[in-house]
Amino acid sequence: QVNLVESGGDSVQAGGSLTLSCVLSGKAISSYCMGWLRQPPGKAHEGVARISANGGSSYYSDSVKGRFTISRDNSKNTLSLQMNNLNTEDKVMYCCAAGVGSGRDCTNRYVGQGTRVTVSK
Repeated sequence: QVNLVESGGDSVQAGGSLTLSCVLSGKAISSYCMGWLRQPPGKAHEGVARISANGGSSYYSDSVKGRFTISRDNSKNTLSLQMNNLNTEDKVMYCCAAGVGSGRDCTNRYVGQGTRVTVSK
């Protein structure tokens, strides 16, 4: 049973920074390509960032490119998302996802419950 638990969500002012973390339990995180999704109210999950199983490749949505950085520590079974220069459009629930595949083609198998980010003007 794979379980994903996110943390780090908080309230910040526009222009501020946050770091989100995700811990995977039940299996080695190195078995999965990993990613962060976000879910605007009433909408489906949308991909924010993706990282390959060995951490060698990462991909970002256009809306966060240059502001967010995804990283992983396979020795600690953790995934992180450094978010800088936050704006009000970033104010949503962020979920960690573990998947299978390579490159940009990573199909999610498990998704965590999420951690909420609030950004005020």
